[in-house]
Amino acid sequence: MMFWYDHDVSGWGWFAMSASMILFWALIITAAVLLLRTLNRQHEHTHTPAAPTPEQVLGERFARGEIDEEEYRRRLDALHAGPLTKI
Repeated sequence: MMFWYDHDVSGWGWFAMSASMILFWALIITAAVLLLRTLNRQHEHTHTPAAPTPEQVLGERFARGEIDEEEYRRRLDALHAGPLTKI
């Protein structure tokens, strides 16, 4: 009976327990939010189409009839020749 009332938690003990519980749940929620954002961001990147190459754009214009075969070949050769150099 002598030690019956000696195991009470003081005011600082209650404060430490409360602060640690709030910190624990804040860390859990933050980790969950960051994980979900990371998974969602990776999912978005898989659906973004790649930008078409200049050859693909030229081929599409030729397929739609915007340019004829001669113009297509001339522009394709210009693309493959590289940048023009000035003298």
